Amino acid sequence: MPFAAILPAPFGALGIDCAGEQLAEIRFLPPGTRSHAPETPLAREACAQLARWLDDPTHAFDLPLRPAGTAFQRRVWAAIAAIPAGQVRTYGELSTDLESAARAVGQACGANPFPIVIPCHRVVARDALGGFANARGGFLIDTKRWLLRHERLA
Repeated sequence: MPFAAILPAPFGALGIDCAGEQLAEIRFLPPGTRSHAPETPLAREACAQLARWLDDPTHAFDLPLRPAGTAFQRRVWAAIAAIPAGQVRTYGELSTDLESAARAVGQACGANPFPIVIPCHRVVARDALGGFANARGGFLIDTKRWLLRHERLA
């Protein structure tokens, strides 16, 4: 997939996809991915805000997000967005709040098209890190660890 920008990050890179005047997706890309300068004003703004977050994990995002997901996924993402930087909630806690199942919350986390902006890395398993972006290992789990460490420094 061609991205409107690829922003280098300490854990790899972030692919930015725009749909007109809305952000369509942010995707974690593996270490070694080449950067790509922003092609549009929105991609430039998304990169600028993500770079500010990389410098200061308390940065509040203000980006136009393209509507995505089911009604349930949007409820989960709203609950995730309410978790403050430096804090975590478990899949089970969110599922209780949303009157759902932990597995369904985990699946909604994995479907999140706007990671970091909607900070799904702040959702963990009861006694472990849990998965991340539909992965249980590899660079994505390393990325989740980095993101959580980064926010705890705030």
